[in-house]
Amino acid sequence: MAEILKLKSPAEFIGKQGPGVISFGSGQPDLPPPKEVFESVKIRQDLRYGLIQGELNLREALAKEYPSSTAENFVITNGASEALDLIFRAWGKGGKVLLPRPYYYSYPPIIEMAGMQPVYTDLVKGRIDLDDFKKKVKGCKAVLINSPSNPTGRVESIETLKEIEKITAELGVYVVSDEVYKDLIYERENYHIKGNHVITVNSFSKTYCMCGVRVGYLWSADKKIVEDICEMKTHTSMNTNLVGQDLALAAMKAPKEYAAKQLEVWRERRDFIYKGLTDLGFDLWKPEGAFYVLPKCNNAREFLTVLYQNYKVITYLGEWFGAPDRIRLSYALDVKLIAEGLSRIKDAMKRVKVL
Repeated sequence: MAEILKLKSPAEFIGKQGPGVISFGSGQPDLPPPKEVFESVKIRQDLRYGLIQGELNLREALAKEYPSSTAENFVITNGASEALDLIFRAWGKGGKVLLPRPYYYSYPPIIEMAGMQPVYTDLVKGRIDLDDFKKKVKGCKAVLINSPSNPTGRVESIETLKEIEKITAELGVYVVSDEVYKDLIYERENYHIKGNHVITVNSFSKTYCMCGVRVGYLWSADKKIVEDICEMKTHTSMNTNLVGQDLALAAMKAPKEYAAKQLEVWRERRDFIYKGLTDLGFDLWKPEGAFYVLPKCNNAREFLTVLYQNYKVITYLGEWFGAPDRIRLSYALDVKLIAEGLSRIKDAMKRVKVL
């Protein structure tokens, strides 16, 4: 066998394509954006600088989806990633941020690059353990919640989210709620965590299948947070892409049936890959949202290497997400490709002991 790959992050795999390659890697929807994106947008002729906070028409449209909000509660960003980066750097150096583990692989670096320290509460069966959460959250500046979760696909119960809402309010701890998958929940409606101590992050990437457009946003009821973030953005990326904001606004005009139809596709794929992996003997949580599975896997790095080099299958290491005994697969691809990928995984299991 070739030398085991010594990858430190998914960077080498993001966007990787090629003949015969099946990627369970990036969480990038393969479904089409709403037709409204292509039908109603004319490329603007005026391409001067835009508002740092984001174009007013887009922020006003978003405000209609957030009760008791105005356009002033939002900052439009270059994807959800910039929103997260700006939030933590705007607080300045110092302070701890509580992360549920497994976590999205970019969370710890974003927090560390902001000069803050990540601390961890380990999930139990893919969900937050409130007893451990209560111990770990004391002394933290903020907690970062991601529900539905990348990489687990799990959704926190409304009762848990309300308890976190209450605990953090009493302690004066900020809640940063990453809700980029809020429209991809199979079990119930999304619950929006409330309060002046809450900052919500979202994106047009997942709901509207527009990852490459790079338009996201943050919401906060705290005027100072919005002002501080705008000040920082002034000196970094300045305004978010104006054409991208036009496309995002057009996407919001899509009927509700668009998201509902997408969700049915994701549910079908969820059921297919979950059954396929469990039939192969893998132990994993059944996703309740998003489009990821995180099965247990012995010799994960060796298995990833064999899958990639010998079978042209891309998977992500669980260790990148704080779960070293697992691998993460995205099922954001057609069922036929999922089936072929599972077949190749079955063949690779004959070469590496993973169970």
